[in-house]
Amino acid sequence: MKSFFRRPGPAPTFSLRLLYLAFPVTLALAGCTSVPLKEGGTLTSYNNLGAPKGKLSKSRIYVDGQRLAAVKTVSIVPTAFTFSAASRIKSEADRSLVTNALDRALCVALSDKYQMVPAGQPADLTIRSVVTDIVPTNKAMAGVATAVTVGSGFVLPVGVPRLPVGLGGLAVEAEAVDSGGAQRAAMVWARGANSIQNNPRVSAVGDAYSLASKFGNDFSKMLIAGKEPKGLDISLPSRQRMQSWLGGKPKYAACDAFGRAPGLLGAVAAKYGAPPEWTDTKPKPAMTY
Repeated sequence: MKSFFRRPGPAPTFSLRLLYLAFPVTLALAGCTSVPLKEGGTLTSYNNLGAPKGKLSKSRIYVDGQRLAAVKTVSIVPTAFTFSAASRIKSEADRSLVTNALDRALCVALSDKYQMVPAGQPADLTIRSVVTDIVPTNKAMAGVATAVTVGSGFVLPVGVPRLPVGLGGLAVEAEAVDSGGAQRAAMVWARGANSIQNNPRVSAVGDAYSLASKFGNDFSKMLIAGKEPKGLDISLPSRQRMQSWLGGKPKYAACDAFGRAPGLLGAVAAKYGAPPEWTDTKPKPAMTY
């Protein structure tokens, strides 16, 4: 008589693999930190900002593309913290890692179009950025998440995304003013870390550090385009940006004020959860408003 019971075979194994694939995706979709847009009162004006937009990165922006078209030289005032944001990260060295990463990303990206000059020197455009809020990364949970994520690569066919707990976040506001002090662009921006795109790093600013570079790229992209960026940017990075990312000499000496990028060493360290201070250059102390 033919048995109605199926012998153990490849089907259960296949189903189990599908479960391994589906669970991390479900986990990641739910795993992100919500960081609200926050005004710090440091911009020349908030009246020109548009309505909030975005899902991963939320922002309100203003950009005067016509006036930006004539800009040739740009300087960057070192990023500062509001008092309330600074109080959430006790270590001055940690705060400096965040501001340094933001300014470096800005300087390198803007070098594609503009001549970058040191802060304090005359320039067609001056950029001022302020961290208005920061959600610290839970260092203990980042350590656990690193162990799970890295360890899964040895036993599963795919890596498991980061555990959606203890994630950090960042909120920044920035403006670009001309030589007469008139606001030509501004952005109020916020983003939380998520399980897929942000590696867990055992540092209170592990997530804020990587998100700071994201903000720098978003703001510089708007200035270079002279308008609100649309859609996914699939263009290849310029040669000077790749050289700077690898830790090489930047196009303009002004960018050296923010140190050299950690490059491949930093990327490997991030994958294994190392805190950013292990590979980043020693930044100058961050200012506080």
